Amino acid sequence: MAVSEKMKLFAEKSSWIRKMFEEGARMKAEYGAENVFDFSLGNPDVPPPEKYNEVIAEIIRDKSPGVHAYMPNGGYVIVREAIAEKMSREQEIEVDQGDMLMTCGAAGGLNIVMKSLLNPDDEVILLAPYFVEYNFYVDNHGGVSRIVETDSEFNLDLQKISDAITEKTKAIIINSPNNPTGQIYSAQSLAALGTLLTEAESRYNSTIYLISDEPYRKIVFDGHTVPSIFKAYRNSIVVSSYSKDLSLPGERIGYLAVHPQITDKKNLVDGLTLANRILGFVNAPALMQRVVAKLQDASVDNSIYAERKAIFCKLLEEAGMNFTHPKGAFYIFPRTPIKDDVKFCGLLQKHKILAVPGTGFGAPGHIRLAFCVPDDVISRSAESFKKVMAEAG
Repeated sequence: MAVSEKMKLFAEKSSWIRKMFEEGARMKAEYGAENVFDFSLGNPDVPPPEKYNEVIAEIIRDKSPGVHAYMPNGGYVIVREAIAEKMSREQEIEVDQGDMLMTCGAAGGLNIVMKSLLNPDDEVILLAPYFVEYNFYVDNHGGVSRIVETDSEFNLDLQKISDAITEKTKAIIINSPNNPTGQIYSAQSLAALGTLLTEAESRYNSTIYLISDEPYRKIVFDGHTVPSIFKAYRNSIVVSSYSKDLSLPGERIGYLAVHPQITDKKNLVDGLTLANRILGFVNAPALMQRVVAKLQDASVDNSIYAERKAIFCKLLEEAGMNFTHPKGAFYIFPRTPIKDDVKFCGLLQKHKILAVPGTGFGAPGHIRLAFCVPDDVISRSAESFKKVMAEAG
C-alpha cells in the first residue's frame, strides 16, 4: 500500500471536517446551495478591511530590485519591528523584533515550535476540546499528546492539568479564543496556570513551555478581552496569524514570538529560525509580510460576527439547545440532546443542516457550528433546528 499505516490512521481521525465538507458539496449539488445550511467549516467570509485592498495595491506596484527575493529566514526585520510594537501593547511587556519570526500561518508556526522543542517521546498537553490537528503537529516531531479535559464551561481545569504533568512534559498548548468553543481563558486562570507550571518546573528540574495559539485574538464579543500570556508565565510562546482577523486564510501568513525573558532564548530563537528553513517553509511569503506590516491596527468588521452570534444563540435557545455562549472566535459548541453526537449530526443532515461532531475535537456529546456564513443562512435554519430537536426528544 502506498500510504503509510500512520497516515491511514490520521486520515480516519481527521475525517470529520472533511466528511462534512464532502457531504455539503453533495447536498448542495442535489438540493441547491440555497437550501443547505452549512455550518461545518471555519472559513471566514467577512471581507478583508478596505485598507488591505489599498495596501496590497500599493505594494504590488513596487518594482524595486530583489523585492521578491529571499530574506532572513525569520522574516524582514522591518516587518517584525511593526508586529513587535503591536505585541508589546497586547502582551503588556516590551517585545523586540529579535523575539519574533514570521511564519507560514499559525500552523507553520506551531510546527516550527514543535520541531524546536521536542525530543522523542516528550509529552505535550492538549486541552479538550481542541483543534484536531494539534495531535498531528505533536506527532510530526516525535512527541506524545496528553489529552486533558476542560471544565463544564470549557475553562481551564487546573487540577486535571496538574495531574497530567510528568517528568516528560515539555509543553502545553492553549487556544484562546478557542476553536471550537469560543471560550476565552481569564487572566486569573492563566496566572494560576503560570504558577502551576513554575512549580512543576521546579519539581522536575525541567523547562515546560506554555504555547498560546491566538489567531482569533481580535474576534471577541460583549466587551471581552484576551489576557496577556507573557504576563502570566515566563516560558511562554505566542503563535498567531492573519487568517481570521484580516480574513486571509489562504495567504498563509503568521508569526510567533517568544517571551523576552524565556529560558535560553538565543538557542531557542536560533532553533526556531533553523526549523523555519529545514521544514521547507524557508521564509514566510515576502509579499504578504510587507502587506501585514502596514495593517497592524486593521481588522475585519467584527460587528458582523457579533450580530451573527446573537442571531444564532437566540435561535438555538428557542430550539431548546444547551450551550455555553462563545466569548470569541466564530463557533458555538452545543451539547447534543442524545449521547451519540455522530448520530445527532445525521439527524441534522436529514434537515439539510451540516455540523461537525464534537468527537472530532476530542469532546463527544457536542457539535460545532461555525457562524462565518451569511445572516440569512442562520435565520432560515431556525425551523429545521426545532424539528431536529423535537425528533431527538
